Amino acid sequence: MSRPQVLLSWSTGKDSAWALKILRERGDCDVVGLLTTLNTTHGRVAMHAVRETLLDLQAEAIGLPIWKVPLPWPCPNGIYEQLMAAVMARCLTEGITAIAYGDLFLEDIRAYRESKHTGTGIDPVFPLWQLPTRDLAKDMIRGGLKATLTCVDPQQLDGAFVGRDFNEGLLAELPGSADPCGENGEFHTFTWAGPIFRKPIPVSKGEVVTRDGFVFADLTPATFHAETTP
Repeated sequence: MSRPQVLLSWSTGKDSAWALKILRERGDCDVVGLLTTLNTTHGRVAMHAVRETLLDLQAEAIGLPIWKVPLPWPCPNGIYEQLMAAVMARCLTEGITAIAYGDLFLEDIRAYRESKHTGTGIDPVFPLWQLPTRDLAKDMIRGGLKATLTCVDPQQLDGAFVGRDFNEGLLAELPGSADPCGENGEFHTFTWAGPIFRKPIPVSKGEVVTRDGFVFADLTPATFHAETTP
């Protein structure tokens, strides 16, 4: 009997990267693709604001295809739900029986996802659910995961944290009000190396901008700068 085929919701960040590691270690399913929503106006991964080129490099380094869901900007929730319903239908036609998410402890987010899976024939899977986030953050770092903060909510965390690497030094400097994994939206990350990657993805930090109430660091492939530097 073949193992369940699973699609992984992929934000480009550390939580989805660690979820892939856990699923592969469990060995009770096959992760067959990455599912990512893209802001088509800006050519970036939704919320994390990661360039599509970096997303493609991640998929290449991981060795999995990407299911890209193009979102208009702004994107009404009704349109988002229509697009995701189409993803569920495609899953059924391709023999995929579950979508995995990197959610950690937000009950309302999990309940929303479960409600949208109801009746679709596609199960939601939460491999990181309720793992203690301070221990989880340290496990990620000690396990070789390398990530950079691409987005910070300045209402919860000093914008100066954007562009910094996710490491022990950063954890030590986070205020007590901030979740170590940023689960409350304090920050978002781009993962560029770790146990799920065949090779690292060197990145350079470009412009830092404030937009729509968030602070973003624009990451680019490091080779891009090397090729254009006189």
